[in-house]
Amino acid sequence: MAEVGFTLTQLRYFAAAAEQGSMTAASRQLMVSQSAISTAVAQLEKELGVQLLLRHHARGLTLTAAGEEFYRELRSYLVHTTELAEVARSAGQALVGDLSIGCFTTLGPFELPRLLAVCEEEHPGIRISVVEDEHAALKNALRSGRCELALLYGYDLDDDIDHVRIGVAAPYVLVAKGHRLARRKKVALAELADEPMVLLDLPHSGPYLERVVTSSGVRPVIRHRSAGFETVRAMVANGQGWSVLNQRPASSTTYDGAEVVNLEISDPVEPLEIVLASMKGVRLTSRAQAFVRSSVREVRRRAGGR
Repeated sequence: MAEVGFTLTQLRYFAAAAEQGSMTAASRQLMVSQSAISTAVAQLEKELGVQLLLRHHARGLTLTAAGEEFYRELRSYLVHTTELAEVARSAGQALVGDLSIGCFTTLGPFELPRLLAVCEEEHPGIRISVVEDEHAALKNALRSGRCELALLYGYDLDDDIDHVRIGVAAPYVLVAKGHRLARRKKVALAELADEPMVLLDLPHSGPYLERVVTSSGVRPVIRHRSAGFETVRAMVANGQGWSVLNQRPASSTTYDGAEVVNLEISDPVEPLEIVLASMKGVRLTSRAQAFVRSSVREVRRRAGGR
C-alpha cells in the first residue's frame, strides 16, 4: 500500500479554501496567512498528483471534477478526525460536540421535540441544531453535509441515502365535529366519495394522501388545497370538506376554536414509515449514533405505553 504523504493541516486548509471559494477568505476563517493556505493546497495537489482547485484571477476558486469528488469524501473524514480528538479528550466521560439534524416540516411538531429532549437528557454534552425544510431540500442537506441525520417520511429515498425506521404514521379521516359520520369509530372512504375533500398539498405528501383515497376506488373531489397542516384542520372543522392526514395532534380543537374528529379508515391503506436518514456509506459520528439509539428507544417506549 502506497504511503500517504499529505498532512491533516493540508486537508483542513484545502477544505476551507473549497468551502470559501477563496484563499483570502479561507485565511481569514482559519486565521493564518494566505500564503500558508496556497502552499498547503499546492503541496496536497503535488502529493496526490491531481489538480483539485482552479484558480481564477480576481474571481476566486472553483473545484475541478477530481476536487469535487475528493472534497465530498474529505468532509466526512474531517468530521471523524474532530470526533477522534473529542473521544481522546473525553475518554470515560459523556459524549460531547455538535450534531445537526434535519426535520421534515410537518413531522417537526409531532416527533422532534420529544426526541431532542430524550437525547439531551441522556447526553447533555451533545449540542443539537435543527434544519427544518421539505423532503427534497433535506436530502440535499444530507448530501452537502448541512445535517448528519434527517427525520423524514420513508418515501422517495434515493440509492445514496440510508435510513433507520423509528415508527409509522397511519392515515386517518378527519371530519368536523358536526359531520354525519362523526359518531363513528371507523369509516370506509367510499362513504365520503361524494363530499368535497381538503388536501394537505405538500410535495410528496399530497400525492401520497391522494393515493390513499384512490387506492380504495374513490376519486376525491378536492375543494381546497393547503400546504398548512393546521389550515387543513381548520377548514375541515368549519365544514369545507373532509380530509386524510397521518399525524394526530393531542387536541381536537383547531386554532380558531372549532373541533374535528379523527376516524379510523376501514379500507386497507398504506402507512408511512418515519425514518432517520443519513448518507449511505458514511459512518455516523458517535453523537449521531447516540441520537438514533435514543430515538428508537423512545418511540418503542411510547408505542408500548399506548
